[in-house]
Amino acid sequence: MKIIYLDIDSLRPDHMGCYGYERNTTPHLDSIAEKGIRFQHCYAASSPCVPSRASFMSGRFAVNHGALTHWGPGYDFYYPEGDGHSKKYPFFTRYLREADYKTVTFSSFGDRHHAWWYFAGWSEVHTHTLKEGNENADEVISKAIPWLEQHGKEDNYFLHIQLWDPHTLYTSPVEYFEKWRSTPVKEFPSEEIIEQHQADSFPRSARFLHTIDHFPATMPSTIKDRNDYKHLIDGYDGAISFMDEQIGKLLNKLSELGIEDEVCFVISADHGESMGEQGIYGEHASATESVHHLPLIVRVPGVTSPGTVYDGFLYNVDVIATITELVGLSVPSGWDGSSYLPVLKGENIEGREYLVMDHALYTCQRSVRDERWYYIRTYHPGLYRFDDVTLYDMDHDPHQTKNVAHDYPEIVKEMNHRLALWEQEHLGYPRNMVDPLQKVVETGPWKYVTLDQWVNHLRKAGWEEAANQLKNKFAQHDEVSSAYGDTPTIR
Repeated sequence: MKIIYLDIDSLRPDHMGCYGYERNTTPHLDSIAEKGIRFQHCYAASSPCVPSRASFMSGRFAVNHGALTHWGPGYDFYYPEGDGHSKKYPFFTRYLREADYKTVTFSSFGDRHHAWWYFAGWSEVHTHTLKEGNENADEVISKAIPWLEQHGKEDNYFLHIQLWDPHTLYTSPVEYFEKWRSTPVKEFPSEEIIEQHQADSFPRSARFLHTIDHFPATMPSTIKDRNDYKHLIDGYDGAISFMDEQIGKLLNKLSELGIEDEVCFVISADHGESMGEQGIYGEHASATESVHHLPLIVRVPGVTSPGTVYDGFLYNVDVIATITELVGLSVPSGWDGSSYLPVLKGENIEGREYLVMDHALYTCQRSVRDERWYYIRTYHPGLYRFDDVTLYDMDHDPHQTKNVAHDYPEIVKEMNHRLALWEQEHLGYPRNMVDPLQKVVETGPWKYVTLDQWVNHLRKAGWEEAANQLKNKFAQHDEVSSAYGDTPTIR
């Protein structure tokens, strides 16, 4: 079996044609979806990049693999001690090799995030540039195509290709940004909502979209109104459409090789992106719907029925378990994922009743999502504006604009109970692991932008009152705020 996994950073499903987007951003990805299954409700168990891809490699939730942030406390990837590799907790890539699969990655992720565990088990690792994730899709695909020319007709390979284009700063050629000039954007956020966001003073807010002085023309300097918002979305969609065009070159190569009908495709992302939700623009800073909702397309020739849509809930770790069973291996007992292979075969099975998700890079949060409700418990807001307890009615408020926790105390109680059960299951005896989320709560989620840096940034911008409020709010963290890194830019 030939498997190609397209791993696309920061890609929102609602910016893809196959998920109903009005703009024709992804015709080549859509063509793959037409021949396979589109999953409507796939979610990252943990966000952002490091915890999500640590789950990809380990098959475990971040609470179990330990890497829930990007460095410092809470970044301690857990793996059983000893010289040998665990059969209970195998790395996904090592495990595939037990089924005689050649495992190959074209990705600069391990280099960007200093992640030793990312390199475990690959037959081949191609970093293709030293840009640490700042390369565009043409630089990646141009290196993957020669590999396919040499090895594409072989059998039993898992080819992982990571593409970064939808991640800010949207560095695709400017003509891909300009192609959307006459095309309108979605109604959310409205002019009224953007006006309300002018009072926000956190990173990636409407008034503080950047913490750097130089950025490409594909991004606005601030979000003052709907025109600026369109500028942001045009840049994001331009990056997506440029990437999709490069994927088209990959598909053409498969056709030239005569194997286009033999290749299995899995298309997904590490996380999504906030585009005005909670007042955050172009960032993945919370355990919210816009950040955790992922695209997932699976095409397996001879197995999946063209144009199928699955509505059940599943995690990204379930995707890893499904691939594992697809190649004939059993799902390891130490993994947290469950196989959805029956869905690929056309069986009607139920998804998960609810999902528990977390984030600990910019904020410290856990959320619970079911068919109607989205509950968020904020343990540390970081530099952002979140209530301690938040409940959204997704049926009536899909953009998560109104906290209705006070209106539905019984729902809050039930969601909090679900969260407590989940925490007891994953943190209780006999494992007794330290919760990585609490490690970040203790030291504060001050990574790419520290508390002191942001206070100074606000003061330089003339926002003295906001700076003082923030400084007073976290006065006890003054010494801790600069102890774990001093990087002035958001990545």
